[in-house]
Amino acid sequence: MIELQIEIHKGQVDLSGEPILTDINIVINTNSRIGLVGRNGCGKTTLLRLLCGEITLANTQADGGFMAISGNPVIGTLNQMTFRDDSVTLVEEIRSAYHVILKMKADLDAAQRNMEESATEENIKRYTNLLDNFTREGGFYFEKEYEAAIKKFGFDENQKHRPLSEFSGGQRTKIAFLKLLLSKPDLLLLDEPTNHLDIEAVSWLEDYIRNYKKAVLIVSHDRMFLDNTVNEIYEIEHGKTTRYTGNYSQFVIKKRESRDLAAKNYEAQQKEIARIAATAERFRYKATKAAMAQSKLKAIDRMEKLDAPEAYDNRTFKASLEANVQSAKEVLTVSNLTIGFDAPLATLSFNVYRGDRVGIIGGNGKGKSTLLKTLVGKIPALSGSFSTGALVNAGYFDQQMAQIRGSETVLENMMSAFPAMTEFEARSALGAFLFSGEAVFKTIDMLSGGERVRLALCKLFRKSPNLLILDEPTNHMDIISKETLEEILLSYNGTLIFVSHDRYFVKKLARCLITFEKDGAAVHDFGYDEYMLRQLKETVTDAPTQKPEKKEKKTYTTPLKEKAKRERALKKAEDKIAELEAKLEALKTEQQSPENLADYQKLSELQGQIDECETKLLEQMEAWERLAEN
Repeated sequence: MIELQIEIHKGQVDLSGEPILTDINIVINTNSRIGLVGRNGCGKTTLLRLLCGEITLANTQADGGFMAISGNPVIGTLNQMTFRDDSVTLVEEIRSAYHVILKMKADLDAAQRNMEESATEENIKRYTNLLDNFTREGGFYFEKEYEAAIKKFGFDENQKHRPLSEFSGGQRTKIAFLKLLLSKPDLLLLDEPTNHLDIEAVSWLEDYIRNYKKAVLIVSHDRMFLDNTVNEIYEIEHGKTTRYTGNYSQFVIKKRESRDLAAKNYEAQQKEIARIAATAERFRYKATKAAMAQSKLKAIDRMEKLDAPEAYDNRTFKASLEANVQSAKEVLTVSNLTIGFDAPLATLSFNVYRGDRVGIIGGNGKGKSTLLKTLVGKIPALSGSFSTGALVNAGYFDQQMAQIRGSETVLENMMSAFPAMTEFEARSALGAFLFSGEAVFKTIDMLSGGERVRLALCKLFRKSPNLLILDEPTNHMDIISKETLEEILLSYNGTLIFVSHDRYFVKKLARCLITFEKDGAAVHDFGYDEYMLRQLKETVTDAPTQKPEKKEKKTYTTPLKEKAKRERALKKAEDKIAELEAKLEALKTEQQSPENLADYQKLSELQGQIDECETKLLEQMEAWERLAEN
């Protein structure tokens, strides 16, 4: 493995003659785990293109800027992944990512045959060296690795052996993404990797990145994903990069603290300059004090002046959402409702009451969006029934709304949805969602995905529904926009039912859950944190009783006492799990103590420790499960 180092110093990137990035400073080393964050359009994807060589710096070393790369690292991005032959099967294409290991395996097989035919010292030595290299590169585990990856990404046993030509565009993208991950480049560049992945696939990806032996740089708006995978954050704001150590949650705290300190230092210096200048002005015309006054003025000139901290780039839509009419207490009654198209996906029975916030999670294709479409009458139920209560006025957001096309302007689109609205009222409503000035004359075809989502939400909020049904509303949103939507929905006085793959969003909003899994759907009267803890406890309870699969005898053996090592590791993992569970319980007790409930800073610190402890607990339980399987 090469020792990677990439450095960009005072880099500037121009596109079409306009500066996009003005002061880029970043260092990437062999084991870097970097999260790259910033507003939509700030230049994150541009920086990725610079790193992989698609574009170059606009300034040179003579201007003070440079980009240096040591060695000749392999840099992997999704847009570089192509399929040479559409007739090969999915599993054959994925296995091609392991061409180095497959070559080593062939050499090892040949060396073993030579050793069995003639056990000379030279043949034994060659076999041993090849075995060491094969083991170090994960040769005994690569098949298990890609089999698990294929399964977690939602492909079943039959699909594994289908040719690539039979897969849809979205499925081909997932296959290419899997191949990129498993090919293990020296630097892995991931641009919004969790988009269109379900929670199970995202969980696998987090674990894969945590154990990745090389460098990773991730652009993502998924806050929990960043918390679980990176240990340093680079933020792009106003064309400049700023580095922070820690994960995303730690970055948020450190950025606020850094800016507060910078503001205090700037204000203190300005006060000191004003004081010195006033003293100098007071005595500059007195003969006996003139020299002293001049000395004071020179002291000001010699000062290293601090710049006023730039304002946060926190532009976001500003809207309130309030139900115009209060619904009956019982908002929705679902009884033995079977949903699906040609075949049933799930059967559910549940009630939703006024003020409930119901989160719906699960794998892709399991029935989440199908349930919402059934409830709003877009597709028929296969059997069973559902009904809404008195005075229920439902508003529905479909993820396809971000794909709308058309030649009408934003203003025309808004006014056609509300014919009685005046142009002034329409422009005022649109302005709250960042469509101001000339932006209202953009055609729908010109809008980005995020802009289309804002337009759809603007129209939806205008209707003031008392039941809000949302299907993946945060797709195409940056983090500040997600946080804005969270705050709006938290203060919403109606009833909320939503589908989301954003675990942070689900964790913050959902008071109860509907989960779609392999065996259908289940309803839970608790939120995401409790759901995850119960899932972990079930894993610990069930794993020891599972009969381990009979494994084939390995072709390659070593004299190490693997069984004893695994038993010791299993005991150590169990002790660590008990220790972390006790620590987690203590932290949650401390968080709920009266003296801490009014201390925001202390609560933030404790929440950070709780999140870190839960992540470690999950890692230990996954490690325990792997050991138990062996």
